Amino acid sequence: MKKPITFALIGGSGWRAQFFLRIAHELPEHFRVSSMLVRDAAKAEALQKQWNCRCATDLDELLRERPQFVVVSVPWPATPQFLVELAARSVPALSETPPAPDLAGLVALHELTKSGARIQVAEQLQFRPLHAARLSLAHSGRLGRISQAQVSAAHGYHGINLLRGYLGVGGENATISARHWQSPVVQGGGRGGPPTESNVVSETQTLAFFDFGDRLGLLDFADSQYFGAIRASRTLVRGEQGEITDRDARYLLDFRTPVEMPFQRRDAGQDDDLRGLHHEGILLGNEWIYRNPFAPGCLSDDEIAVATCLQKMAEYVDGGPDFCSLAQASQ
Repeated sequence: MKKPITFALIGGSGWRAQFFLRIAHELPEHFRVSSMLVRDAAKAEALQKQWNCRCATDLDELLRERPQFVVVSVPWPATPQFLVELAARSVPALSETPPAPDLAGLVALHELTKSGARIQVAEQLQFRPLHAARLSLAHSGRLGRISQAQVSAAHGYHGINLLRGYLGVGGENATISARHWQSPVVQGGGRGGPPTESNVVSETQTLAFFDFGDRLGLLDFADSQYFGAIRASRTLVRGEQGEITDRDARYLLDFRTPVEMPFQRRDAGQDDDLRGLHHEGILLGNEWIYRNPFAPGCLSDDEIAVATCLQKMAEYVDGGPDFCSLAQASQ
């Protein structure tokens, strides 16, 4: 039986760090947290009880069990220092986004990688099931060469990462034009849960165009899309032979034969299905365009994506390819 991927975690009390802990708890056959670095004694005690995982107070103690890599999930200003310290110890690191809060910090970290530091970035949206299915189709050639992508699913660097993935863009230059404006909306929930009262707030919507000459990216995002129930996400990907519109695909079998089909989500454990609730994958016609590698684990789509980052990080540490290098994340 294959041993679970073992990683250490810096920042176990943070909202984002809890994703890694939940994943390891739900999938013990796949992942194990060797220890967490938590310097606040009260938080450390509570986390140890909640997750049955040892807490360390310094980096040397954290690394005592020799994890395969360390996940750095701390506030932006603190991330670069931990990445520097791990690089000095030749320990691979999976950084949360972004790996540094400004350009100078990103450039300094890039110098680390040029000296051999092994750093990847947990830019996970590309591994969410529906985005992964869309990317698989976009990269298959069936839509022809992709010339346009419009993404309204995530803010800033997350949305731009998806745009670049759909367009197949690396480090090419772009002409960028953008604006944002305010509009009223009934406030939705947040990280703490659903709303407790009706409240109209002003939200910021950002619209940005990325002109790569022969390809165009459009980022459109409003603040309430993550937790609000009345602002839907949208995705459009266009090639010369077809397009993806949200959950539908259209393309030509030949110049006279168009086909149209939905991305059909398959989830077990519904209605009379007794297999337990979990995501199986996504069908396009009779083809599995995406299969959940962690079925039958009961994970949300974003947790599946984060778990995929962990899996790909272990493969990278073992000599595999980059999946989101520091340079790509910085770009």
